[in-house]
Amino acid sequence: MRAITVRDRESGVRGMTLTELPEPHAAENDVVVRVHAAGFTPGELSWPGTWTDRAGRDRTPSVPGHELSGVVTALGYGTTGLSVGQRVFGLADWTRDGALADYVAVEARNLAPLPADIDHVTAAALPVSGLTAWQGLFDHGRLAAGRTVLIHGAAGGVGSLAVQLAREAGARVIGTGRAADRRTALDLGAHAFVDLQADRLEDAGPVDVVLDVIGGDILDRSAALVRPGGALVTISRPVTVPPVDARAVFFVVEPDRARLTALAARVRTARLTPLVGSVHPLPETAAAFAPGTRAPGKKVIRVAEEEG
Repeated sequence: MRAITVRDRESGVRGMTLTELPEPHAAENDVVVRVHAAGFTPGELSWPGTWTDRAGRDRTPSVPGHELSGVVTALGYGTTGLSVGQRVFGLADWTRDGALADYVAVEARNLAPLPADIDHVTAAALPVSGLTAWQGLFDHGRLAAGRTVLIHGAAGGVGSLAVQLAREAGARVIGTGRAADRRTALDLGAHAFVDLQADRLEDAGPVDVVLDVIGGDILDRSAALVRPGGALVTISRPVTVPPVDARAVFFVVEPDRARLTALAARVRTARLTPLVGSVHPLPETAAAFAPGTRAPGKKVIRVAEEEG
């Protein structure tokens, strides 16, 4: 099968190559999925799981990409809840080969059924971004109706979904980003927008929840914006400047079939729209994610055409 592989951390995205690999087999409680579309986060190349297995052993060359949508082609021993020929989407395991390939082996519990009226490209933009937004806002941020949330990177993959979910939940939403992102954030449902290059971030507070995907100085400055009893939630790095009388949460997204199903239901009823920035064929993965190719929304790799 075709696969995008990486061999070392130092090369980064430029080190991605299109390679021929054997097709994976389905271990116990696994399924093999024929990948139709996949998502990739450049930050994966700094994760230990990209380079070593659960026992810490080197597993290069490895296949990155942990968001996928496709069709089940094989079931491992003991696998229940899914069937051959079923459309699915979800997350590939962090410490195993990912979805930038024609086929991927995945733990069945990491996948959810994909309704027939959601296309694979849309579905591939949903798992990491959608679950991160949901878990960040509600599981960790405890966001509720009537509260105010500040969402950094509101026009990005995570931020664009977080804006929509927070607005649906009845929260007041403030988005941040670059000047070019303002219209996108407001159209998605943000009540206000902060241009991080031209506006004073400090004027956005106080808020009940900050959802951060940027890190660095923006994360540190956001601590002062959180009301007592609120939460500063980030996926970028552990918080070094904690808010006063509020919680600081650094988390890594977790697979969740029930939440994936809930997200898909919102997509079907137009309550949630994944923001797909651009779509690229598998051989162009490295070029699509090269430094300087920023665009609003989630970049998706189309591995195969829609079936039927």
